[in-house]
Amino acid sequence: MIHLSPAAVSEIRRLKSKHKQQQQQPNPLFRLAVKVGGCSGWYYDMYFDQTVKTGDRTLECEGIQVVIDPESFNYVDGLTIDYSEDLMGGAFRFQNPQANATCGCGNSFAID
Repeated sequence: MIHLSPAAVSEIRRLKSKHKQQQQQPNPLFRLAVKVGGCSGWYYDMYFDQTVKTGDRTLECEGIQVVIDPESFNYVDGLTIDYSEDLMGGAFRFQNPQANATCGCGNSFAID
């Protein structure tokens, strides 16, 4: 299960609307993935996609369809995504109960 804060839901909807206008895509899907890299070994990748691929999991989170590839799903189970703004700008924040270490930016994590 993935959890989205109200602020994250609002920002994802705003970005989705902007993406629809720029790319002229009728219904972009919000895709969440985990990739090798970053300071701690793994990092979160979020983007809009047009297709659900074989093996993908689709979750409904606060009215937003979240598509996750099968390799990433085990790393994000229980993940909470928040969004906040400060003097440096806005950013998504991740709280992953499975992570045993995170880097200073909060976008990279490690799991045993």
